[in-house]
Amino acid sequence: MSKLGETGDWVRERLPELLAQHRVPGVAVAFCVGTEVFDTAAGVLSRATGVEATVDSVFQIGSITKVWTATLVMQLADEGKLDLDLPVRTYLPEFRIADETAATRITVRQLMCHTAGFEGDIFTDTGKGDDCVEKYLGVLGDVAQLFEPGAMFSYNNAGYCVLGRVVEVLRGKPYDECLREHLFVPLRLTHVAGDPYEAILHRAAVGHLQPTPDAEPRPVPVWALTRSTAPAGAMLAMSPRDLLVFARMHLSGGIGQEGTVILSETSVDMMRQRQVELPDLGRLGDAWGLGWDIFDTPSGPVIGHDGGALGQTAFLRVVPGCDVAVAVLTNGGNSFPLYTEIVVPVLRELAGVELPALPVPDPRAPRIDASRYIGTYSSSVSDTVISQDTVGRVWREYIPKGILVKADASPTKTELVSWHGEALLPVEPERGLYLPHAFLGDDGHGRALFLHTGRADRRALADR
Repeated sequence: MSKLGETGDWVRERLPELLAQHRVPGVAVAFCVGTEVFDTAAGVLSRATGVEATVDSVFQIGSITKVWTATLVMQLADEGKLDLDLPVRTYLPEFRIADETAATRITVRQLMCHTAGFEGDIFTDTGKGDDCVEKYLGVLGDVAQLFEPGAMFSYNNAGYCVLGRVVEVLRGKPYDECLREHLFVPLRLTHVAGDPYEAILHRAAVGHLQPTPDAEPRPVPVWALTRSTAPAGAMLAMSPRDLLVFARMHLSGGIGQEGTVILSETSVDMMRQRQVELPDLGRLGDAWGLGWDIFDTPSGPVIGHDGGALGQTAFLRVVPGCDVAVAVLTNGGNSFPLYTEIVVPVLRELAGVELPALPVPDPRAPRIDASRYIGTYSSSVSDTVISQDTVGRVWREYIPKGILVKADASPTKTELVSWHGEALLPVEPERGLYLPHAFLGDDGHGRALFLHTGRADRRALADR
């Protein structure tokens, strides 16, 4: 039996135990070495219906969609229709944010690598029509600029919606039609859905959420987020095998099945090149390319992306030097430790790659002086209050607002302990993950200007 087959048998045997241990309702997994592919599934697509998860079930891939959007952009660059380093307004004269000067300077490249600098968690529903992404641009006029374009990384969903609109304008058709015509069809995908109307034609996973950390996951009342944010990851669903077809195209220098040229080799290479270095953020890797997250390992770089939708979480890791890729799609529960217990040994066995361990708090971590960090850090979807008590313990109070309140998100309070440099870790995990909290910059008074958890939340004006 091949190494891939042996590894596949091990994964198949482990999945039921891992689902029970991490309260994950259902999972589908696929990995490949070259053109040889293994896939398997376990659990249920919905705890309400008990429908079994199978290898041809479609799960939402969430923000992994951003790599697909970036690929559509690079196709336009290949055709000479777009220059990454020209301002976005070259293609979208109507592009507006609160900072007019920044709006004139932000480039397509900066949107692709999350360095545009404006606040990115804008999830306004602009309807279900073909003009919803166009209308979405109209809601960005009051969005704040957090830092100078190009100055640093801050994950930006809104930026990818703007990129989706660039694709629509240059192609002359809605985003989902561009996906289908320029990626689904030439890649010969068979189990993929660009919206709920297509998803219902397949065995579709339903997301699950836990009302409290100790509660059992239960199905969410709606299947997808808004169509207006589809280019950032609100709609796209597929089987893990179809996701690997996309990954294989990137491994093959832009060549799809049966020799179809999907993307130039130059563009494939550009997407993997480091564009910006990341703060010490644990699971988010070390740098960002044009769409791809980049993880440094002793054996060389691994590229990938994670995705989160309504109660669904997806993971994709690709090892260019070894022609290996692995996809894990889940529909709730503590998905991060499940991902770790599958992907880490699979990549170790098939590619000889050792992924960095996810961060874990040290209960013996020394107390620190948190005076530089104390204060409130705000975004459109949350306030985070950092405080320190009389015995030196540091606390993070998370207060959701806006759309998160409508989604029934609840305030939480947890202790933070020292980790690396100016990054702290919570003592309690969320979905099995201890998310680093990095404090960056200076507000002019010796205090941190940003709390960075992948997004850079700026110190509130009242605290400056």
